[in-house]
Amino acid sequence: MKRIILSGCNGKMGRNIVAQVREREDCVIVAGIDRNAASLDDFPVFTCPADCAVEADVLIDFSHPSALEGLLAYAAERHLPAVIATTGMSPEQVAAIHQASRQVPIFFTANMSLGVNLLVELAKKAAAVLGGQFDIEIIEKHHNQKLDAPSGTAMMLADAISEALPEPAHYVYDRHAVRRKREKSEIGIHAVRGGTIVGEHEILFAGQDELVTLSHTALSKGVFAAGALNAAIFLCGQENGLYNMGDLLGGRNER
Repeated sequence: MKRIILSGCNGKMGRNIVAQVREREDCVIVAGIDRNAASLDDFPVFTCPADCAVEADVLIDFSHPSALEGLLAYAAERHLPAVIATTGMSPEQVAAIHQASRQVPIFFTANMSLGVNLLVELAKKAAAVLGGQFDIEIIEKHHNQKLDAPSGTAMMLADAISEALPEPAHYVYDRHAVRRKREKSEIGIHAVRGGTIVGEHEILFAGQDELVTLSHTALSKGVFAAGALNAAIFLCGQENGLYNMGDLLGGRNER
């Protein structure tokens, strides 16, 4: 049974992970890290990673980008594998994650859902076939409490599509600000925020007289919690390096 330290244990995703762990037999949460130090379960909660001396096999982070520096230092010091599931990281923070993966195994992806990662692969195949002939637009929808826009998943989709195109694309986020016809090299990326939408991502391939649509809808946060737990179990015992959903699913990971 794998012992987990859960960062962000008292947040919405943290509570979802706690609930799922109760139903599993392959893992247990032995400690939590959260700015709210209240212990809502049968494990201790610390406000600072450095204060946590509980022995564990892996760390899962579903907190806030501001906590990343301390968590990476904590993981490196204890050589504790870490699943970074928090979104909204800056380019500098992503670089720090890559740097830390030289010292400790780290699992990092923009979305923990198996379905979303399948959508990425389908989008790449569609772009390879349709690229250059179809205009490409990405629309993402999330709840009104989400801070970052566009979503990390939308950017992951755009990057994957761009790599599959004959020529790299450039991204357009605010079409009303530029009065000109759409260029073939564009990928439009649009963010919608409202209500309690868990997460929706749609890719439109718009051609001459035909439209191809790929989409994924998350109906609950449970899909992300399950993915993070599976990633944590997978990461235990791995060598230092950066891992993603492709590794978990048995695919090829480029480092």
